[in-house]
Amino acid sequence: MVDQQYIKLTHQSHQEFFKSQQTKDVNYRITALKKLKAVIEQKEQQVYKALAADLGKSEFEAFITEYQVITGELDKYIKKTKKWASPRKVRPSLLNFPSKARQYSEPYGNTLIISPWNYPFQLALAPLIGAVAAGNTVILKPSEFSTATSQLLEEIVNESFDAQHVKVIQGDADVAKELTSLKWDYIFFTGSPPVGKSIYQAAAKHLTPVTLELGGKNPCVIHESASLKVAARRIVWGKFLNAGQTCIAPDYILVHESVKLEFVEHVKAEIINFFGKNPKESPDLPRIIREQHFRKLIEMLEDQKIISGGQHDINTLYIAPTLLDEPQRDSNVMQEEIFGPILPVISYKNQGDIIQWIDSYEKSLGAYIFSNNNRFEQWFIQRFSHGGGVINDSIVQFVNERLPFGGVGNSGIGNYHGKKTFETFSHMKSMVHRGTWLDIPIKYAPYTGKLDIVKRIIRWL
Repeated sequence: MVDQQYIKLTHQSHQEFFKSQQTKDVNYRITALKKLKAVIEQKEQQVYKALAADLGKSEFEAFITEYQVITGELDKYIKKTKKWASPRKVRPSLLNFPSKARQYSEPYGNTLIISPWNYPFQLALAPLIGAVAAGNTVILKPSEFSTATSQLLEEIVNESFDAQHVKVIQGDADVAKELTSLKWDYIFFTGSPPVGKSIYQAAAKHLTPVTLELGGKNPCVIHESASLKVAARRIVWGKFLNAGQTCIAPDYILVHESVKLEFVEHVKAEIINFFGKNPKESPDLPRIIREQHFRKLIEMLEDQKIISGGQHDINTLYIAPTLLDEPQRDSNVMQEEIFGPILPVISYKNQGDIIQWIDSYEKSLGAYIFSNNNRFEQWFIQRFSHGGGVINDSIVQFVNERLPFGGVGNSGIGNYHGKKTFETFSHMKSMVHRGTWLDIPIKYAPYTGKLDIVKRIIRWL
């Protein structure tokens, strides 16, 4: 456990390093990113082993959802950072004639990134890459629950960066509290809404801007026109990836009563197709992160009608993919985000039922519709506010780096991904460059007799 003095000294060294102006050199940033990529590629197998130790992820899942996301992001940033960091031309105002207008991206300065345990490699390094590319220093506080990956992240960062530029500080909630009590130029947090609120309060004391990537109960609506077999396959994939420990996973199903039985049979069949008749033996179903979270999930099963699954083993932190039939709104499982391999299935009769369910929760991070009815799809998109979503699939909005990713309301503040991460960690400084070869005197005092002329000029513009 690091002590308070160490945290303050590290924070102070980062402030001094940023003042040295080294990180404002774009070539310095790109060189650092190239070094990071080389170190990560050297440690590829260690990444897979760490993720298997923490979450029981298969090498395939670790590659698809974590490793390749980061290496792909690095390739993009190494190629495009110089362009993104260049001044952007903006059409000048004729009121400033003669002039030019430019936007200059500048780093905020000293940044703090607090990352979660569910995708501990990807969700730590993706914002870090953007922060470094934008010219900031970074202190990364990874989750204390994904211990193997957090330790590997520290090794990777130590080998890739100057300690005054990027540093990993490991620790528990007390360490996070100590870190957030300091003055930062930007804080990026991924985690739960309750913790996000406390970080927001700490940041407000220093007027520090934040990005909060949080979560919520993501609805998944199955319209009667949906292709049910395809819907079942894509939902089983999106829901049980990482054993349901995904902030954008479908949290509950709202299925039209006329197709519920058929849909449930397809889901049950797809679970077997994915994980076999005994999912505990499948190498492709990860485990729950820790015992405390395991017990919380098992409590959600109490007094519920289980359609399939429900088997669990505390010794291996295994919970089978589980379907629940018609839980009540006030039941434990429907009170908060599940974040596990439990999927409630609830029938609806009409759009009013959908409104009643979704509006009873805070705005979600994701939302999904399975439908072949364009009118229904457009109604849903216009009616409900959420961070983002997909029609006829689940969680794949995360794949397209050209779509900014983030929440709204209780599910988060700000967004990132691809170029947007660079912009998130950059202050866009607007500058007007005035020419001196012409100086129209109408804006200068005395103003007597000039107002009508100014009004005519403004109308003409």
